[in-house]
Amino acid sequence: MKNKILMLIAAILICEIAGIIGSIFTYNSIPEWYNAKLNKPSFTPPSWLFGPVWVTLYFLMGISAYLVWEKGIKKKKVKDSLAVFGIQLVLNMLWSILFFGLRCPLCGFIGIILLWIAIVLTIVKFYKISRTAAILLLPYIFWVAFAMVLNFYIWKLN
Repeated sequence: MKNKILMLIAAILICEIAGIIGSIFTYNSIPEWYNAKLNKPSFTPPSWLFGPVWVTLYFLMGISAYLVWEKGIKKKKVKDSLAVFGIQLVLNMLWSILFFGLRCPLCGFIGIILLWIAIVLTIVKFYKISRTAAILLLPYIFWVAFAMVLNFYIWKLN
């Protein structure tokens, strides 16, 4: 039991740390570039909303990863699924670097398309191991789909 709690905490922390790494590239760009210099579509959410949404999504991602991990890391299906999960987590961080760090909406758009594909693959792989793990990723895929549309319009408007 204690080991499972530690695994859950580790899975959540890994995801939240990925978010923190991404936010390093985001933080300074929001007031100086995103809010001050970019034209954005009318459906753009307020900037304050992004932080709480992402913290929640990383939390759900951590629980999802844990539910797969607890099925046995030595199983090939679990290892492969978690590898795909890891790739999407890296792509998630990469998007922040491309969009905010490089201040390149086109680069971000290309990155978020790859991220969305990786999330879909993760959901498919997780579903074969744990339906609950796959379902926990649905808010993430929906938010990234919305962010992809937002990213596209920001690119087109600028």
